[in-house]
Amino acid sequence: MELLLAIFLLALTVFMAGAIYYEHPKAEIPPGFSQRKKLYFFHYLLNFGFGLAKFLDKLGLISEVQILRTAMDGIPPLKDNHLFIKDLRFEKIEVRIYQPKIPTTGQRRGILYFHGGVGLFGSIRAYERTCRSFAKTSNSVVVSVGYRLAPEYPHPVQFEDCLAATIHFMRTAEDYGVDPTRVIVCGDSSGGTLAAAVAQAMVNRKDLPKLRAQILIYPYLQGMNFNLPSYQQNKGVPALLKERTLSLGLKYLNKDVSIMNDMFKGVHIPEDFQLKYQKWLSSDNIPAEFKTRGYKPEKIHPFSEEIHALTKTVFDPVCSPLIAEDTVIAQLPEAFILTCEFDVLRDDGLLYKKRLEDHGIKVTWCHLEEGFHGTIYLAHLSRMTSFQSGNKGLQRIADFLESI
Repeated sequence: MELLLAIFLLALTVFMAGAIYYEHPKAEIPPGFSQRKKLYFFHYLLNFGFGLAKFLDKLGLISEVQILRTAMDGIPPLKDNHLFIKDLRFEKIEVRIYQPKIPTTGQRRGILYFHGGVGLFGSIRAYERTCRSFAKTSNSVVVSVGYRLAPEYPHPVQFEDCLAATIHFMRTAEDYGVDPTRVIVCGDSSGGTLAAAVAQAMVNRKDLPKLRAQILIYPYLQGMNFNLPSYQQNKGVPALLKERTLSLGLKYLNKDVSIMNDMFKGVHIPEDFQLKYQKWLSSDNIPAEFKTRGYKPEKIHPFSEEIHALTKTVFDPVCSPLIAEDTVIAQLPEAFILTCEFDVLRDDGLLYKKRLEDHGIKVTWCHLEEGFHGTIYLAHLSRMTSFQSGNKGLQRIADFLESI
């Protein structure tokens, strides 16, 4: 009895501590969202987790990043009798391969999956359900890439690992029953950044077949314009709040979060860069129907050489694939781009869609009217966490894979 009481008091203490450090940004869920209560619950649960992580980090018991990694890993699913699942290494990179057990008369398509998590958290284990689902619904061989994480392994190690894994897989695809001309790179959120960057890096490879396609699920694609309509409209919509987007991104790049407000103002962009990238990053390129929900044209603030020097990394296409040169964009493979109406990253996807189409690249676009950042990931966890938008998005991805 005394042991149970001690456990209860410890749990209560931890709970209260989490409440004290609880991040409490107000959720701003627009009217008409059909699953408001469920999204509110998810928002408060997520924020409580961030608060508890900060508290335990403050005590020096465990780092905030380690707590978030553990929470995202969750409980692994049970054994799957429909797949052969094997852990391997491509060079020094951990991968997990999912191969359908059902017989096939020819070679399958292959999917390299790069998980989200801002390069700080996320893992093969965290995306176990996602990769199993893609393998089974599309009858594909899926390679989940366990790229190394920051801060232990600073940017751009994550990109380098994903690129190395892609090259290795394309060279050995036939060993896994995969047609090397039907290899697809895929990722969600920051994993979408990695997928886009890898696709760009592969365009000039003469020693390998071209990638068949790229699947970008609500990707982060640029670190310059944080005043696009979607950033203004969805700044308080769960799960990826505007401030959280940049604060986590700065932590990933090992930059001080104190420069966040300066970046929101755009003072890190030199005038010559403004002129060069305006045609790609301007809100003028966003269709009018996406500006009706409280958008105000952004103000121009004076350039700061100091802030620019601290943020030069974001001007690298590896970090911001949207600003790659035209010569690269024109050679990219066919794309599937998924955007969500209630996501700060919505307009990154819309702008990339326009860039690709302007260069004659075929784009299949899936826009989830009630979608929010993370809805695809949540759909794979359980029925309790899934939203209608996520289920719709999964079906559209499956349809696209079936078509190629």
